[in-house]
Amino acid sequence: MGVSRATFYRERKPKGPSGPRPTPKRALSDEERQAVLAVFHREEFVDRPPATIHATLVDRGIYLCSTRTMYRILDAAQEVKERRKQATHPVYVKPELCAVAPNQVWSWDITDLKGPVRGSRYKLYVTIDLFSRLVVGWTLQYKEDEEIAKEFHRQNYIRHGIRPGELIQHSDNGPAMISNTVNQLLIDLGVTRSRSRPHVSDDNPYSESQFKTLKYCPWFPERFGSIEDARSFCRRYFHWYNHTHRHSGIGMMTPASVHEGRAEAIYEARQGVLDLAYQDHPERFPKGRPKPPALPGPAWINRPASLEKEKIA
Repeated sequence: MGVSRATFYRERKPKGPSGPRPTPKRALSDEERQAVLAVFHREEFVDRPPATIHATLVDRGIYLCSTRTMYRILDAAQEVKERRKQATHPVYVKPELCAVAPNQVWSWDITDLKGPVRGSRYKLYVTIDLFSRLVVGWTLQYKEDEEIAKEFHRQNYIRHGIRPGELIQHSDNGPAMISNTVNQLLIDLGVTRSRSRPHVSDDNPYSESQFKTLKYCPWFPERFGSIEDARSFCRRYFHWYNHTHRHSGIGMMTPASVHEGRAEAIYEARQGVLDLAYQDHPERFPKGRPKPPALPGPAWINRPASLEKEKIA
């Protein structure tokens, strides 16, 4: 039967109703418990822990109960709690952003690039479009500064013709991101601000993913010889990223082709090539007519749980 003999016989015995737990003979009486609480409420003991009270009473030749029993009595009287003020954190709203076309939601962040000597760092500012994954702008500077960030954003808006009310810009809570200078620029230009929750690393996933692609590319050096050397690398890298890199999140297309609205034409051309291959050798496709990777769909930051359930269903 796959069970031990003891288990078999134990399960055959009927289980009677469980009655109240009997009081051990060594338990304190109600009068003794009240006497212990009265000692705790004395002015000299009211702010002292049970271990200290127990030691003090024993030194005076008095034994009431063990330290552990003192804690049980205090817990039963609901007198064991944290007396110090504890830090409370507000409930931050989870950002839920969706882009179904270019220039609807941008995400930006700043990362470090190592300089020629230990401790030297250059600051790389990068803004990426959520839907197309296009790097819409970047700049490399010696420091993180709100005035630099302001001019960086202003140039990006001019370059891409952003009009008031049509763009949401997302970021984390870095010093430049929350600065009044940058926030006032966004307000003046009609750009909606969105921020990650504090200490939540995956509220800005697109920028973080792009930085990983940057620093894991084969020709990324351990250090840069100078800021001009780093800028020269970034020019080559971001041109490759936008115009050559095939991104898995947008149907293995380049960010530039998606941003410029060529995704459907590329998809149809790919489908035509696969159709010809299927007509020539259908036996090589046991699952039927092949299809290229799907067209880019809505890009979410924190997709709502209700939509995730619908997707699974």
